[in-house]
Amino acid sequence: MKKLVAPFVVLLLLSFSLTGEKLTDEEREKAVTKLTSTHEFMINTLDGLSEEQLDYKSTPESWSIAECVEHLAISEHSFSDLLKATLASAPDEAMRAAATMEDDQLYAMISSREKKVKTSEAFEPSGKFGSYQATLDALTAKRTEHIEYLKSTEEDFRNHFKEMPFGTIDAYQMVLFMAGHTERHVKQMEEIMEDIDFPEE
Repeated sequence: MKKLVAPFVVLLLLSFSLTGEKLTDEEREKAVTKLTSTHEFMINTLDGLSEEQLDYKSTPESWSIAECVEHLAISEHSFSDLLKATLASAPDEAMRAAATMEDDQLYAMISSREKKVKTSEAFEPSGKFGSYQATLDALTAKRTEHIEYLKSTEEDFRNHFKEMPFGTIDAYQMVLFMAGHTERHVKQMEEIMEDIDFPEE
């Protein structure tokens, strides 16, 4: 009996290793770099801003810089849950044909400010984290968690998929989406700072 069980176990383990697709060194480096650089872009943009500048709105309906930060914090936590759920789902290589958007194409789309999109109510700033500093700290902590995870994960990011409003993406592209989303809203912060009535200090 033992002679029969041993080969079966070997075959079972081998089947998992053959179907799993780890990130390449290039993919891992790209994801970590994008997550790191976009967060640094945000931190550098926020550096030295006063409370008045953080709360400035060009119109009553528009977001302030502080509200952009809160939106990013809310989104970062939601992305975390979405990524976990996507990776926990069954891998499906057949879905690869449905994911027609290339990595760089996806990043360019989400990071661009050319097309404005109104977010859903769940992602609207509402003071969820308390103070501005608490919000920024929550965002930074979650981004750091994502960066450290991507540095060492052995998960199969290329064969787990999620249907998004704009199309089907794999788990790796979800990470790129997260980084591009940060860049998009830091650009929004820069637009606010360029407003003619933006406080000088």
